[in-house]
Amino acid sequence: MNLINKEVTHKRFGKGSIVKQNDSVIEIHFETERKKFVFPDAFGKFLKMHDEKAAHSLKKIIEEKELELEKIEQKKEEEKIRQRQEQQLRMEHEKLMKNHKLHPKSQMVFWCDDEEQSAVFTEWQVFTGEIKSGAHKGKPQKPTRLYPNSVCLLTARDSSLPEKERRIIGAYMVNENFIGKFCEDGYIPSHSVYRLELTEQESESLQFWNYYVNETSPEKMTWNTGKYRYFDNEWMAQILRDIVSLKSDEQERKHAQSFFDHFCRMNQILADNLTEPNGTLMRMKRTEQLA
Repeated sequence: MNLINKEVTHKRFGKGSIVKQNDSVIEIHFETERKKFVFPDAFGKFLKMHDEKAAHSLKKIIEEKELELEKIEQKKEEEKIRQRQEQQLRMEHEKLMKNHKLHPKSQMVFWCDDEEQSAVFTEWQVFTGEIKSGAHKGKPQKPTRLYPNSVCLLTARDSSLPEKERRIIGAYMVNENFIGKFCEDGYIPSHSVYRLELTEQESESLQFWNYYVNETSPEKMTWNTGKYRYFDNEWMAQILRDIVSLKSDEQERKHAQSFFDHFCRMNQILADNLTEPNGTLMRMKRTEQLA
Protein backbone atom coordinates (compact mmCIF):
# COMPACT_ATOMS: atom_id res chain seq x y z
CA MET A 1 0.00 0.00 0.00
CA ASN A 2 1.18 3.49 -0.81
CA LEU A 3 1.48 5.76 2.24
CA ILE A 4 3.46 8.62 0.69
CA ASN A 5 2.12 12.04 1.84
CA LYS A 6 -0.18 10.41 4.40
CA GLU A 7 -0.37 12.40 7.64
CA VAL A 8 0.51 10.80 10.97
CA THR A 9 0.95 11.78 14.61
CA HIS A 10 3.82 10.58 16.77
CA LYS A 11 3.50 10.54 20.58
CA ARG A 12 6.70 12.55 20.97
CA PHE A 13 7.43 14.33 17.66
CA GLY A 14 3.87 15.39 16.92
CA LYS A 15 2.36 15.66 13.45
CA GLY A 16 4.23 14.68 10.32
CA SER A 17 3.96 13.40 6.78
CA ILE A 18 5.33 10.22 5.26
CA VAL A 19 7.93 11.07 2.61
CA LYS A 20 9.62 7.71 1.93
CA GLN A 21 8.48 4.11 2.19
CA ASN A 22 9.65 0.55 1.47
CA ASP A 23 8.69 -2.90 2.74
CA SER A 24 10.40 -2.48 6.11
CA VAL A 25 11.03 1.24 6.77
CA ILE A 26 9.13 4.51 6.47
CA GLU A 27 10.57 8.03 6.72
CA ILE A 28 8.46 10.82 8.21
CA HIS A 29 9.00 14.57 7.93
CA PHE A 30 8.07 16.33 11.17
CA GLU A 31 8.17 20.09 11.71
CA THR A 32 11.82 20.19 12.73
CA GLU A 33 13.37 16.91 11.56
CA ARG A 34 13.01 13.66 9.65
CA LYS A 35 12.80 10.30 11.36
CA LYS A 36 12.85 6.67 10.14
CA PHE A 37 10.67 3.98 11.69
CA VAL A 38 10.26 0.23 11.29
CA PHE A 39 7.25 -0.54 9.12
CA PRO A 40 4.57 -1.53 10.00
CA ASP A 41 5.57 -2.12 13.66
CA ALA A 42 5.74 1.58 14.58
CA PHE A 43 2.03 2.06 13.88
CA GLY A 44 1.17 -0.35 16.64
CA LYS A 45 3.34 1.51 19.14
CA PHE A 46 4.20 5.16 18.39
CA LEU A 47 2.39 6.34 15.29
CA LYS A 48 -1.24 7.07 14.50
CA MET A 49 -2.51 7.30 10.92
CA HIS A 50 -4.97 10.15 10.23
CA ASP A 51 -6.53 8.54 7.14
CA GLU A 52 -9.13 6.08 8.48
CA LYS A 53 -9.10 3.83 5.39
CA ALA A 54 -5.30 3.61 5.46
CA ALA A 55 -5.41 3.06 9.24
CA HIS A 56 -7.83 0.15 8.77
CA SER A 57 -5.59 -1.43 6.12
CA LEU A 58 -2.55 -0.98 8.36
CA LYS A 59 -4.36 -2.64 11.25
CA LYS A 60 -4.95 -5.70 9.06
CA ILE A 61 -1.30 -5.77 7.97
CA ILE A 62 -0.12 -5.54 11.59
CA GLU A 63 -2.51 -8.30 12.69
CA GLU A 64 -1.32 -10.56 9.87
CA LYS A 65 2.31 -9.92 10.78
CA GLU A 66 1.64 -10.60 14.46
CA LEU A 67 -0.08 -13.86 13.48
CA GLU A 68 2.89 -14.79 11.30
CA LEU A 69 5.30 -14.02 14.16
CA GLU A 70 3.19 -16.15 16.51
CA LYS A 71 3.44 -19.04 14.04
CA ILE A 72 7.21 -18.60 13.82
CA GLU A 73 7.51 -18.58 17.60
CA GLN A 74 5.26 -21.63 17.82
CA LYS A 75 7.46 -23.46 15.29
CA LYS A 76 10.56 -22.48 17.28
CA GLU A 77 8.97 -23.84 20.45
CA GLU A 78 7.90 -27.03 18.68
CA GLU A 79 11.45 -27.42 17.36
CA LYS A 80 12.85 -26.99 20.89
CA ILE A 81 10.43 -29.66 22.17
CA ARG A 82 11.42 -31.98 19.28
CA GLN A 83 15.11 -31.47 20.01
CA ARG A 84 14.56 -32.17 23.72
CA GLN A 85 12.65 -35.35 22.82
CA GLU A 86 15.39 -36.43 20.42
CA GLN A 87 18.02 -35.78 23.08
CA GLN A 88 16.01 -37.80 25.58
CA LEU A 89 15.71 -40.67 23.09
CA ARG A 90 19.45 -40.53 22.39
CA MET A 91 20.20 -40.65 26.11
CA GLU A 92 17.83 -43.60 26.56
CA HIS A 93 19.36 -45.33 23.53
CA GLU A 94 22.91 -44.77 24.82
CA LYS A 95 21.92 -46.06 28.26
CA LEU A 96 20.27 -49.10 26.72
CA MET A 97 23.27 -49.84 24.52
CA LYS A 98 25.64 -49.34 27.45
CA ASN A 99 23.75 -51.96 29.44
CA HIS A 100 23.21 -54.20 26.43
CA LYS A 101 25.06 -57.50 26.59
CA LEU A 102 25.81 -59.05 23.22
CA HIS A 103 23.68 -62.08 22.58
CA PRO A 104 25.77 -64.83 20.91
CA LYS A 105 22.97 -65.32 18.38
CA SER A 106 21.82 -61.83 17.50
CA GLN A 107 21.98 -62.27 13.72
CA MET A 108 18.94 -62.97 11.58
CA VAL A 109 18.61 -64.94 8.34
CA PHE A 110 15.62 -64.31 6.06
CA TRP A 111 13.92 -66.48 3.52
CA CYS A 112 13.18 -64.10 0.62
CA ASP A 113 10.49 -65.22 -1.81
CA ASP A 114 10.45 -64.11 -5.46
CA GLU A 115 8.52 -60.90 -4.76
CA GLU A 116 10.79 -59.92 -1.88
CA GLN A 117 13.93 -60.57 -3.93
CA SER A 118 12.84 -57.94 -6.44
CA ALA A 119 12.18 -55.35 -3.72
CA VAL A 120 14.70 -55.93 -0.95
CA PHE A 121 17.66 -54.40 -2.81
CA THR A 122 15.78 -51.20 -3.59
CA GLU A 123 13.90 -50.73 -0.31
CA TRP A 124 16.65 -52.24 1.84
CA GLN A 125 14.32 -53.56 4.49
CA VAL A 126 12.62 -56.85 5.33
CA PHE A 127 9.37 -57.72 7.06
CA THR A 128 9.36 -60.24 9.91
CA GLY A 129 5.88 -61.56 9.16
CA GLU A 130 2.80 -61.81 11.35
CA ILE A 131 2.07 -63.85 14.47
CA LYS A 132 -0.01 -66.86 13.41
CA SER A 133 -1.93 -67.64 16.59
CA GLY A 134 -2.73 -66.61 20.15
CA ALA A 135 -3.76 -63.30 21.65
CA HIS A 136 -1.46 -61.32 19.34
CA LYS A 137 -2.47 -63.09 16.13
CA GLY A 138 -2.07 -60.85 13.09
CA LYS A 139 0.40 -58.49 14.75
CA PRO A 140 3.96 -58.20 13.36
CA GLN A 141 6.68 -60.38 14.85
CA LYS A 142 9.11 -58.41 17.02
CA PRO A 143 12.79 -59.13 16.25
CA THR A 144 13.70 -58.83 19.93
CA ARG A 145 17.34 -59.95 19.65
CA LEU A 146 18.29 -57.40 17.02
CA TYR A 147 20.45 -54.44 17.96
CA PRO A 148 22.81 -52.23 15.93
CA ASN A 149 25.35 -55.09 16.05
CA SER A 150 22.99 -57.33 14.03
CA VAL A 151 22.97 -58.30 10.37
CA CYS A 152 19.99 -59.36 8.28
CA LEU A 153 21.23 -62.14 6.01
CA LEU A 154 19.17 -62.51 2.84
CA THR A 155 18.72 -65.96 1.35
CA ALA A 156 16.66 -67.57 -1.40
CA ARG A 157 15.94 -71.00 -2.85
CA ASP A 158 14.39 -72.01 -6.14
CA SER A 159 11.15 -73.81 -5.30
CA SER A 160 12.15 -76.68 -7.58
CA LEU A 161 15.38 -77.32 -5.65
CA PRO A 162 15.94 -79.00 -2.26
CA GLU A 163 16.56 -76.94 0.88
CA LYS A 164 20.30 -77.68 0.84
CA GLU A 165 20.53 -75.48 -2.30
CA ARG A 166 19.57 -72.35 -0.35
CA ARG A 167 21.96 -69.59 -1.37
CA ILE A 168 22.96 -66.26 0.18
CA ILE A 169 21.94 -63.29 -1.99
CA GLY A 170 22.91 -60.33 0.21
CA ALA A 171 23.23 -58.89 3.70
CA TYR A 172 22.92 -55.63 5.59
CA MET A 173 23.63 -54.27 9.04
CA VAL A 174 20.45 -53.04 10.68
CA ASN A 175 19.98 -49.30 11.01
CA GLU A 176 22.36 -47.84 13.58
CA ASN A 177 19.44 -46.70 15.79
CA PHE A 178 17.38 -49.88 15.47
CA ILE A 179 16.41 -51.84 18.60
CA GLY A 180 14.27 -54.88 17.84
CA LYS A 181 12.12 -54.93 20.95
CA PHE A 182 10.88 -51.43 20.10
CA CYS A 183 9.93 -52.43 16.54
CA GLU A 184 6.14 -52.17 16.21
CA ASP A 185 5.60 -52.59 12.47
CA GLY A 186 7.82 -55.63 11.84
CA TYR A 187 10.03 -53.84 9.29
CA ILE A 188 13.79 -53.94 9.81
CA PRO A 189 15.53 -51.02 8.08
CA SER A 190 19.12 -51.18 6.91
CA HIS A 191 22.22 -49.24 7.82
CA SER A 192 22.86 -46.41 5.38
CA VAL A 193 26.31 -47.74 4.40
CA TYR A 194 26.79 -51.40 5.31
CA ARG A 195 24.82 -53.23 2.63
CA LEU A 196 25.84 -55.99 0.25
CA GLU A 197 24.14 -57.39 -2.82
CA LEU A 198 25.68 -60.48 -4.42
CA THR A 199 25.80 -61.20 -8.11
CA GLU A 200 24.17 -64.42 -9.30
CA GLN A 201 27.60 -66.00 -9.75
CA GLU A 202 28.71 -64.96 -6.25
CA SER A 203 25.44 -66.21 -4.80
CA GLU A 204 25.85 -69.63 -6.40
CA SER A 205 29.21 -69.93 -4.61
CA LEU A 206 27.77 -69.06 -1.20
CA GLN A 207 25.47 -71.78 0.09
CA PHE A 208 23.74 -71.00 3.35
CA TRP A 209 23.96 -74.54 4.79
CA ASN A 210 27.75 -74.45 4.58
CA TYR A 211 27.53 -72.19 7.65
CA TYR A 212 24.26 -72.92 9.41
CA VAL A 213 23.44 -75.84 11.74
CA ASN A 214 20.05 -76.58 13.27
CA GLU A 215 21.25 -77.50 16.75
CA THR A 216 18.21 -79.64 17.57
CA SER A 217 18.70 -81.70 14.39
CA PRO A 218 22.28 -81.03 13.22
CA GLU A 219 22.11 -83.64 10.45
CA LYS A 220 19.00 -82.14 8.81
CA MET A 221 18.64 -79.25 6.38
CA THR A 222 15.03 -78.18 6.79
CA TRP A 223 13.21 -74.86 6.85
CA ASN A 224 9.53 -75.63 7.10
CA THR A 225 7.92 -72.50 8.55
CA GLY A 226 8.63 -68.88 9.39
CA LYS A 227 10.32 -66.05 7.52
CA TYR A 228 13.44 -65.86 9.65
CA ARG A 229 15.76 -67.54 12.11
CA TYR A 230 18.29 -66.20 14.56
CA PHE A 231 21.79 -67.52 14.21
CA ASP A 232 25.32 -67.34 15.54
CA ASN A 233 27.40 -64.13 15.42
CA GLU A 234 30.52 -66.03 14.40
CA TRP A 235 28.71 -67.75 11.55
CA MET A 236 27.80 -64.32 10.23
CA ALA A 237 31.44 -63.23 10.50
CA GLN A 238 32.48 -66.30 8.48
CA ILE A 239 29.96 -65.42 5.78
CA LEU A 240 31.11 -61.80 5.57
CA ARG A 241 34.74 -62.89 5.42
CA ASP A 242 33.96 -65.21 2.53
CA ILE A 243 32.01 -62.50 0.70
CA VAL A 244 35.14 -60.34 0.79
CA SER A 245 37.12 -63.12 -0.90
CA LEU A 246 34.44 -63.49 -3.60
CA LYS A 247 34.57 -59.85 -4.69
CA SER A 248 36.79 -59.30 -7.73
CA ASP A 249 36.03 -55.59 -8.21
CA GLU A 250 38.45 -53.55 -6.08
CA GLN A 251 35.90 -51.01 -4.84
CA GLU A 252 33.34 -53.70 -3.99
CA ARG A 253 36.01 -55.68 -2.19
CA LYS A 254 37.01 -52.66 -0.10
CA HIS A 255 33.38 -52.04 0.80
CA ALA A 256 32.85 -55.69 1.77
CA GLN A 257 36.04 -55.55 3.88
CA SER A 258 34.83 -52.38 5.60
CA PHE A 259 31.49 -54.11 6.33
CA PHE A 260 33.30 -57.13 7.76
CA ASP A 261 35.61 -54.99 9.94
CA HIS A 262 32.66 -52.97 11.27
CA PHE A 263 30.70 -56.12 12.06
CA CYS A 264 33.64 -57.63 13.96
CA ARG A 265 34.06 -54.45 16.02
CA MET A 266 30.36 -54.31 16.85
CA ASN A 267 30.30 -57.98 17.88
CA GLN A 268 33.69 -58.05 19.63
CA ILE A 269 35.01 -60.71 17.26
CA LEU A 270 38.71 -61.10 16.49
CA ALA A 271 38.94 -61.75 12.76
CA ASP A 272 42.19 -63.70 13.12
CA ASN A 273 40.51 -66.15 15.50
CA LEU A 274 37.63 -67.05 13.18
CA THR A 275 37.27 -70.75 12.47
CA GLU A 276 36.31 -72.26 9.12
CA PRO A 277 32.61 -72.86 8.32
CA ASN A 278 31.17 -76.02 9.89
CA GLY A 279 27.57 -76.03 8.76
CA THR A 280 25.48 -79.10 8.06
CA LEU A 281 26.44 -79.18 4.37
CA MET A 282 30.17 -78.93 5.17
CA ARG A 283 29.86 -81.78 7.69
CA MET A 284 28.03 -83.88 5.13
CA LYS A 285 30.73 -83.25 2.51
CA ARG A 286 33.49 -84.29 4.94
CA THR A 287 31.59 -87.46 5.85
CA GLU A 288 31.23 -88.33 2.15
CA GLN A 289 34.97 -87.74 1.59
CA LEU A 290 35.86 -90.10 4.46
CA ALA A 291 33.45 -92.82 3.31
